[in-house]
Amino acid sequence: MDGGAPKGNRNALVLVVDDEPLSRLMTRIMLEEHGMKVLEACDGIVALEQFIEHSPGIVLLDALMPNVDGFETCRAIRATASGRHVPILMLTGLDDEKSVATAYEAGASDFFVKSTHWTLLVQRCRYLLRAARLRADLVRSESRVSKAQRIARLGIWEWDVVESRVYASVECCELLDIEHANNGVLSAIAWGGVHPTDKARVKGCFDRLVSGDKDARFDCEILRRDGSTRVIHVDAEVEFDNAGKPLTIHGITQDITERCAAESQIRHLANYDSLTGLPNRRLFREQLSAAVERAKQTKKNVAVLFLDLDNFKRINDTLGHHTGDALLRECAARLTGCLRLSDAVARDAPIPPSTDEADSVARLGGDEFTVLLANLDHHTYADTVAKRILEALQKPFVLSGRECYVSGSIGVSVFPRDGDDVDSILRTADIAMYAVKDDGRNGLRSYTPTLDLAAHQRLDVSNALHRAIERNELCLRYQPQIDTISGRVIAAEALMRWQRGDRLVPPDEFIPIACETGMILALGDWAIHEACRQIASWRDAGQPVLPIAVNISANAFQSPKFVQKVEDCARSFGVEPELLELEITETLLMQNLKQTLPALEMLSELGVRLSVDDFGTGYSSLSYLRKLPIDTLKIDRSFVRELYEGSDDEAIVSAIAALARALDMRVIAEGVETAAQANLLKVHGCFLMQGYWFSHPLEINAFNKFVAADSMPTLEPPPNPVLPLHRKRR
Repeated sequence: MDGGAPKGNRNALVLVVDDEPLSRLMTRIMLEEHGMKVLEACDGIVALEQFIEHSPGIVLLDALMPNVDGFETCRAIRATASGRHVPILMLTGLDDEKSVATAYEAGASDFFVKSTHWTLLVQRCRYLLRAARLRADLVRSESRVSKAQRIARLGIWEWDVVESRVYASVECCELLDIEHANNGVLSAIAWGGVHPTDKARVKGCFDRLVSGDKDARFDCEILRRDGSTRVIHVDAEVEFDNAGKPLTIHGITQDITERCAAESQIRHLANYDSLTGLPNRRLFREQLSAAVERAKQTKKNVAVLFLDLDNFKRINDTLGHHTGDALLRECAARLTGCLRLSDAVARDAPIPPSTDEADSVARLGGDEFTVLLANLDHHTYADTVAKRILEALQKPFVLSGRECYVSGSIGVSVFPRDGDDVDSILRTADIAMYAVKDDGRNGLRSYTPTLDLAAHQRLDVSNALHRAIERNELCLRYQPQIDTISGRVIAAEALMRWQRGDRLVPPDEFIPIACETGMILALGDWAIHEACRQIASWRDAGQPVLPIAVNISANAFQSPKFVQKVEDCARSFGVEPELLELEITETLLMQNLKQTLPALEMLSELGVRLSVDDFGTGYSSLSYLRKLPIDTLKIDRSFVRELYEGSDDEAIVSAIAALARALDMRVIAEGVETAAQANLLKVHGCFLMQGYWFSHPLEINAFNKFVAADSMPTLEPPPNPVLPLHRKRR
C-alpha cells in the first residue's frame, strides 16, 4: 500500500488514548509517518481534557484502561458539544461479540482489534476521516441550500391549475431543462423531463395535492436532453378558492444531485468494503437478519459460511501489502463466482430494498469472509457451496508475476439448527472455522455442540494463561543436549510447562493459544529471564555452567526492543550472551525474514547463539540460509522418528548434516529415542543429539544430577567418523 498520506489526511489531528506507553509510541510513529499529527493521553480523564481543548479530527481509544475505561470515555466525548460526530475508533485486544456490541453502544464509530498490522490501522483511520469529511460537507451543503432558498428563492415556480400552465424562474427552467418563457409553458412540457421511472410517482404526488393534501415534498430524477440526469427536490403548496377548488400550486425546486451522490457515497462507505466492493460486517448483519426473518415465515434454512484464508499473512508479509490486496480482491471474485447463478450478489451495487432472498459474500475484515446462503430447502447445500469454494481457492493466484497458493478454513452454521439469531449464527460459524484451523486448515466443518464446549475450554485456558506468570505457575524443564563423541552434556533446551493447579498442562495445549492471543511474547520474555537466572545460579553455586536454548516466537524478533531486552536481561544476571541460545522455527523464520533479519544480526553481534528449529520442514532458500547469522541447525524429530538404514529420512538427515558442515554450522538431532537412530546419526556426522534415549525433559534438580552423573547410553562408534565443525562467530 502507498505509504504517503492522502491530501485530505495531511495534518489531520489524531488523539491516541492508551495507558500503555509503548502502544502509544508505535501508534504515533505510524500515524506521523502518514502525515497525521498526534496528541496522546494516558487515561480517559486526560483524553477528555485534550479533546475539549484541541478538538481532534479522530480519536483512537483503547477499550481497556484502569479507572475510566475506553467505553466510559467514549460516552463522555459523545456528550460534549463537539464530540457528537467525531470518528471514534475503539482499540481492543478482545474480538468477542459482547465487547464489540459494548463499543458500538458507547458511541464508537468502529472498532479495531490490536495487532502488529499498523498499516491496517492507518487505513482504518483514513477511512473514518474520509467519511467524517463527507458528512461535514453534506451538512454544510444543506445549510447553504437552505440559505439560498430563504434569500434568493432559487427555482421558484407557480402552476396555474385552471390554465394548466407553469410559470418558472430562469433557474427553475435550467433545472427542469426547458426553455424559459415569460408567459409560462404547458404543465406537460414543464414536467416532461421527469425520468420515466418517476413519472407515475410524481403524477400521484400532484394528484393528491390538488385533491386536498396540504403540501407535497418529493425527489425525482430529470432526464436532460443531452442524456445526462439530475436529481431535484420539489416543495409545493396548493392554493384553493372559496369553493375548495385548486387554483395555483406554488413551489420551489432544488438541485440535490451532489447531495444524493454524497449520501450514496456515505452509505457505500458505511456498508461496503472499499478494497473488494463486497458488503462489510454492518451490511452483512443486516442481510443475515433479513434472511432469518424471512426463513422464520417460510420455514426454510439459512446458512452462513465463515471463511478464513490460510497462509495469507505469509504472502502479505513476503510480497507486500499491494500484492496482499490483489489477492483479497481475486478471492472476493472467486467467492462470488461460487454462488447460485440465479441469485443476486451484493457487490459494488446500491443497497437493495430487500436482501432476504439473495445469497451474498461479505468481507468482515483482514482475510475473513462470510457467505450467506438464504432460502435453502436443505442445509446440505451449504456443504456443496463450501466445497466449491475450497476447490476455487486451490487454483493458483498469479500475483506480481508469480504463482501463489492459499487455502481456506470454512466453518458452517445453519439456521435454525445452530442458532436462532444473527449473533448466535455468526458465533457458531466462527467456532466451526477455528475447529478447521485446529485440525490442520484447508477444509470445512459444520458446527456441533461439542465444538462449543471446546471453544469454552480454549477461552478458559486463554483467560487463565494471562495470570499464569504473575501467579508463578510457569516452569521450565531442561532436556540435555549430548555430545556423543565425548559423552558429555554440552547444553540444555528449556521447555516450558504450566503447572495449573494440580495439573501440568502440556505445551501443545497452551502454546497455540498463546500465539493467537499475543501472550507468546510475554512467555518468551519470561523464558529468557528464567534461563539467564538459571545460568547465574549454576555459576554462583560453583556448578558447571551450560548454555541454555530457549524457543522464541518469530514475532518477538520483530519487536523494536527485543534485542535490548535480551541484552539487559543477560547483563542483569551477569551472564555471558554466548551462554544463551535462541531457537526459531524454520517456517516462521522464512515467513518473516525481512522483519526478523535485523534483530538476528544484532543478536549475533551481541554474542547470542541462534539456531533454526525443526529444520527441513519449511522452505529455506540456501541463498538466504548462508547469509543468516545462524549457529545451529536442528534436525526435526519427524526425520528421526522413522530413521533407519536405506530410508528416505536417512537421505534427508545425511543431506542436512552435510549442509551444516558446508555452511560451517553445528547440527543437532532432536527426538532421538533409540540406539539405532543415534548410531545412524553418528554415521552421517551428526554427533549432537537430544531425545528420550538420553533423557526426558527434567526439572532443574534432576537435570543437575543427570549432569553430575556424567553418563549416557553406550553407542557404537561410527565406521568413518566425520569431525564436527564449530562455526566461527561473525
